[in-house]
Amino acid sequence: NGQFVYSQLLIDCLLRLKYIEADKQELICLCKQKYENDIAELHNLHEFEKKYSANRTLWWYTRESFFYKTLNEALRMQDIHLIFLFREFIFNIYNQLKENQAKKTLRVYRSQRVSSNELEPLKQCHGQLISVNSFFSTSTNKQKALSFLNLSDATSNFESVLFEIDADPLVTITKPFADISPHSAYRGEEEILFMLGSIFRLKSIERSSDSHVWIIGMTLCSDNEHELKHVLMDIKQKLGSGETDLRTLGRLLSEMSKFDLAEKYFIRLTEQLSLNDSLLDDLYEDLGKIAAQAGNFDKGMEWRKKAIVMKKQRLLAGKQPFYSVY
Repeated sequence: NGQFVYSQLLIDCLLRLKYIEADKQELICLCKQKYENDIAELHNLHEFEKKYSANRTLWWYTRESFFYKTLNEALRMQDIHLIFLFREFIFNIYNQLKENQAKKTLRVYRSQRVSSNELEPLKQCHGQLISVNSFFSTSTNKQKALSFLNLSDATSNFESVLFEIDADPLVTITKPFADISPHSAYRGEEEILFMLGSIFRLKSIERSSDSHVWIIGMTLCSDNEHELKHVLMDIKQKLGSGETDLRTLGRLLSEMSKFDLAEKYFIRLTEQLSLNDSLLDDLYEDLGKIAAQAGNFDKGMEWRKKAIVMKKQRLLAGKQPFYSVY
């Protein structure tokens, strides 16, 4: 569906968007506000500011700290601005997974408790594809995966689920997976981590022989296996290849009808440009367009007037002679 396409495009766009120091400082500031009363996390934040390096991103991700908690909360809640601020670190995790990509097909496991409301749709999805909007942590050790389940917890509206996943590294290029144990804060965990946005095909779902656990069989899929690949490729071509920018992100968010966020990033870009940058004209036009799309026609007219004024000023400046007579 549309949500699947745009979630894939959003991650692709963010991973190609240049990161600047101001973004990192904003992220750290937000985290300090969030954990202002937590002395241990403020200490972790101080350590992060002073000692973080790209090749230690998986170590930070697996460590029990603000980094793991805040990033996963952002992904779970689909907090686009927070994901935007985390994009450099997501990119570094991607690079570490790619560098350590598994060399052979693996069967891995993941257990969790899910609500009956979450499980029921899965029962109807046999043969269909599932996109995971977060990093997907699994284990090569089935018993270890099962040990995370509290089978004595008989909460009526929650079910115990064990995912059994077959993953072939030759299948996927853009969404790597790897054994991250050597890079983890906790060695010996036998943890296989899948890149966020990984796509799986649901093969089967059935109760275990003792009826305590639902076993969901899945296989890792490539980006080319889903039915919306042509739609995805078409929009990717419009976004272009290579490095993206805040205007590209704003346009994508506008396509997603997230007009407030699109405006936020267009304005963010205007604040980074000099007053004589011709891109300002186009950004004011973009701002006028999304304001109108959001139903705010007066605001849209204001932005368009600003674009016209800027263009006139630029034309007049262009007509000035390039020499002076004394």
